Amino acid sequence: MTQPAATALEGIRVLDMTHVQSGPSATQILAWLGADVVKLEAPTGDVTRKQLRDVPDADSLYFTMLNGNKRSITLNTKTERGKELLTELIRRSDVLVENFGPGAVDRMGFTWERVREINPRIVYASIKGFGEGPYTDYKAYEVVAQAMGGSMATTGFEDGPPMATGAQIGDSGTGIHLVAAVLAALLQRTRTGRGQRVNVAMQHSVLNLCRVKLRDQQRLAHGRLAEYPNEDFGDEVPRSGNASGGGQPGWAVRCAPGGPNDYVYVIVQPVGWRPITALIGRPELADDPEWATPEARLPKLGKMFQLIEEWTGTLPKWQVLEKLNAHNIPCGPILSTKEIIEDPSLRANEIVVEVEHPQRGTYLTVGSPLKLSDSSVPIRRSPLLGEHNEEVYVAELGLAAEDLPLLKSSGVI
Repeated sequence: MTQPAATALEGIRVLDMTHVQSGPSATQILAWLGADVVKLEAPTGDVTRKQLRDVPDADSLYFTMLNGNKRSITLNTKTERGKELLTELIRRSDVLVENFGPGAVDRMGFTWERVREINPRIVYASIKGFGEGPYTDYKAYEVVAQAMGGSMATTGFEDGPPMATGAQIGDSGTGIHLVAAVLAALLQRTRTGRGQRVNVAMQHSVLNLCRVKLRDQQRLAHGRLAEYPNEDFGDEVPRSGNASGGGQPGWAVRCAPGGPNDYVYVIVQPVGWRPITALIGRPELADDPEWATPEARLPKLGKMFQLIEEWTGTLPKWQVLEKLNAHNIPCGPILSTKEIIEDPSLRANEIVVEVEHPQRGTYLTVGSPLKLSDSSVPIRRSPLLGEHNEEVYVAELGLAAEDLPLLKSSGVI
């Protein structure tokens, strides 16, 4: 396969002033799309370089898996010389992304008005925890966003506490929303010649991902939600375990030998009911008026999935998968993190990618899920702290090479 001559975002310079997860997840996607992402870090580095370390004195997997395909420079923006260099970096960038606490960049002296004055074409993008209002100054973290965006209240079983999801919908979910906004702003700039301010709040992004629960909150005004397995309904959407909550009922059914991830998630479509009854050894239920139609089955979802589980519980999940797929019944095995890392198809699709790192040796990372026929960007390792100082400050900004040791000794870089 021949490599395309260009990438989708070739020529776009992103000044990445983000840290931890929500911001870095967004700028990494921009890098995967071909943008030149320059990660600007304090001389001490992004805090996640040292968090959850598994290899002594090496960047953590937390950092490496969120900062691939980027360049790293260091800069102390609290110094006067640092502010001058930041001004020059802003002047040369197409996009500035930050996820500091509310007002932090303003206090550095770089309000939107000032940034726009330096570079009228720049897209200045921010991730914050919340929008304008009573929560504006609250600190937000992944699970805080899940809690306040509707996810936790609707996740878990009805007799248990609210639960966080393992998917990082507050952090990385917000990062994906920010990418969409940045790309739209860049496209609009081709018509107007102007940059613009872009803001995305974590709470708002989680709520967008939970929109079906807001749908169901309004439907509750007309009575119980038949597709939910819950018996009792109050005036708010309940936690409903593994119910799909959609038009086609689904559930995770246990398989042999009964380990923590020996489950298959099964969707029961109307057309799939007859082959399911044959597979579970209850073919008479296909024509039984008490079971034959979706309307008849809705009040008995718990019993329906119990009947299916009596069959699946005797077979390994991969065998269940094979038998259900033979009849085009929508289903999927619950894959553990170990199974995902070892899945050959995910390796073949470059979604699980092996990368070489000078400190860590080999590590696995998640590759880009965005596949563009004319824009192929190889997955590269994360940069070492300040690895590209000379490349950016000397070769691109025009500083003298002998200036770098002085800037370093004086705490500027």
